[in-house]
Amino acid sequence: MIAADRVKPDRAAQVQACLATVMDPELDESVTELGFVSDVDLLPDGEVHVGFRLPTYWCAVNFAFLMADDMRQAVQRLPWVTRVQVHLHDHMYADTINDGVAKGAGFQAAFGGDAEGGLEGLRQTFLVKAFQRRQQALLQHLLDAGHTAAELVALDIGGLQDLAVDGDGRRLVERYLERRGVVVGASSGAAFVDATGALLAAEALPVYLRDLRRVSINTDFNGALCRGLLEVRDRELVAQAIHIVRRPLDRIGVT
Repeated sequence: MIAADRVKPDRAAQVQACLATVMDPELDESVTELGFVSDVDLLPDGEVHVGFRLPTYWCAVNFAFLMADDMRQAVQRLPWVTRVQVHLHDHMYADTINDGVAKGAGFQAAFGGDAEGGLEGLRQTFLVKAFQRRQQALLQHLLDAGHTAAELVALDIGGLQDLAVDGDGRRLVERYLERRGVVVGASSGAAFVDATGALLAAEALPVYLRDLRRVSINTDFNGALCRGLLEVRDRELVAQAIHIVRRPLDRIGVT
């Protein structure tokens, strides 16, 4: 719950906009769209408290740490923010994660010998998967709209940006270009390349897209599973809250 009555109204929207840029590394979806953010409190002195909850008590600790730290960094970029505290609720390693993020410590510093490597390699792996998933969705949309494989692989960045597409296509273009820099640093050149930065061949595009669809299918399944688990968990929390409220009422005969 955002204490908007104590701060400038637009600050609440600014914080929500920052949080919306933070992605679940595996699902490539915003933590706000997934419903992970449970509470946000804005204090008059510019301090921001963000609470979030993951679908299960045992969600991968490295994913949880990465999202918590990304939330902290995203909100901290706002010029009026003095401090950000991120609190992961109801997780088996919540205390360690919350303490590590508050101190600005890395994953390995927070977990010591229990940490298996740093987070940057993991982050890069899932950014590449996000690139592939977004590319597959865009290419399939453009092929379904009547564009040929030869036409698409010949496009450069400017040509892709100028391409006449419908509303869904424009959104897919923008999302794809957000991730293209993960594998190709330059803002010019061929619009479509593979995860190594190599050019795509028109004749090989059907097989290439088939392989990319496997990435999307797996991610879509995990996303549906996470939403289902989070919905079940939220219902359980509501049921517990109702039970806690009703117990003292039952004692005085109120039903």
